[in-house]
Amino acid sequence: MRRACTWPRRGNHTRRRAPRGVGRFRGSVPLWISRVGESAVIVAFDVGNSEITIGIFELEELISHWRLTTAAPRTADELALLIRSITGPEVASPGGAEGSAICSVVPAITPMLAEACEMSFGRKPIMIDARAKLPIILDVEEPFTVGADRVANTLAASRIYKRDAIVVDLGTATTYDCITADGKFLGGVIQPGIMISADTLFRRTAQLPATDIVPPKRVIARRTDECIRAGVLYGAVDSIDGIVRRIKKDWPNKKPPLVIATGGMAETIRPHSAELELVDPFLTLKGIRLGYELLTG
Repeated sequence: MRRACTWPRRGNHTRRRAPRGVGRFRGSVPLWISRVGESAVIVAFDVGNSEITIGIFELEELISHWRLTTAAPRTADELALLIRSITGPEVASPGGAEGSAICSVVPAITPMLAEACEMSFGRKPIMIDARAKLPIILDVEEPFTVGADRVANTLAASRIYKRDAIVVDLGTATTYDCITADGKFLGGVIQPGIMISADTLFRRTAQLPATDIVPPKRVIARRTDECIRAGVLYGAVDSIDGIVRRIKKDWPNKKPPLVIATGGMAETIRPHSAELELVDPFLTLKGIRLGYELLTG
């Protein structure tokens, strides 16, 4: 029986339990690194406004992942060094990985990251965005303005769950992606994200302290920081549930859609929501991998 291990802290990524199949070591090297070159390893980059999520896939399995803060623009050389320090030289070298794919909503970073990927993996990355020739339909008035993350979510939700879905992506913005089982993006909703709302509250009030957004002990709070947590968390939950219910009323098909939560705040919000049915924290990364497979196969 394989035992899970805890990855050491490197860079800015958080300590996480390794996924199944990553927990055994050959000497001081994780077995997944020792297998690089023996099977198809893909490196996926999900570049958001607040975080960059990096995932390493072996075939269809996400075997390791990191979340980094989206910092001020770095040079391609700096990004290449960062990629190498995170993934290790066994991956970040020509032939170490089959290839890489980028899904980015931050244009200032995209060209440098693409160059860094070419330096690291010996070939240009695949770009996942609204212009990519993917088997989805962007059934909106301005299809080329659809965010790359929403493209990846559409691909992942339709291919993995094979039913109509509402993807609630809880990132810097909270987006609601309305997707049919056959891969049609119908549009959706965009609202300020939970942390944007909280940060605005902290900045624009003189006497309210900044606090972590964690579930409060009760709704009627007796401390100022608890009052803020209750307001931000339950305000977000009720907003999300209300918008999802409105979307369901407007849904074009008879069968109700599956409601999937993803993004950095999904695990925090899900236990308090009546509408979010499941959490798939790496849905966007999975969509990036699927896009790579479809565009290179």
